[in-house]
Amino acid sequence: MKLLKLMNLMFFLYMYSSVLISMIIIRSHIFMCLIILEFIVISLLYLILIFCLLNDCSFYLFVFMMTFYVCEGVLGLSLLVCMIRTHGNDYLICMF
Repeated sequence: MKLLKLMNLMFFLYMYSSVLISMIIIRSHIFMCLIILEFIVISLLYLILIFCLLNDCSFYLFVFMMTFYVCEGVLGLSLLVCMIRTHGNDYLICMF
């Protein structure tokens, strides 16, 4: 059981660190940044799922956070569409 906890934690850290490294490397397009942020959200959702499974919690927190993450993704895509309509591209340089 202890090995399973350690493996899950290592998998979460691998997901989270690889996403942060890719966020540092890829910074030109807003769409790529939104996809990277969604992978961060998926890794955090995985951590919440593992926490709920190991501590025999109810899955209300998991469903609650999943609802917020879906709303966050929709809001990001709608902002991307608005920016493409006004500026004509999705480069981050156009924002500054």
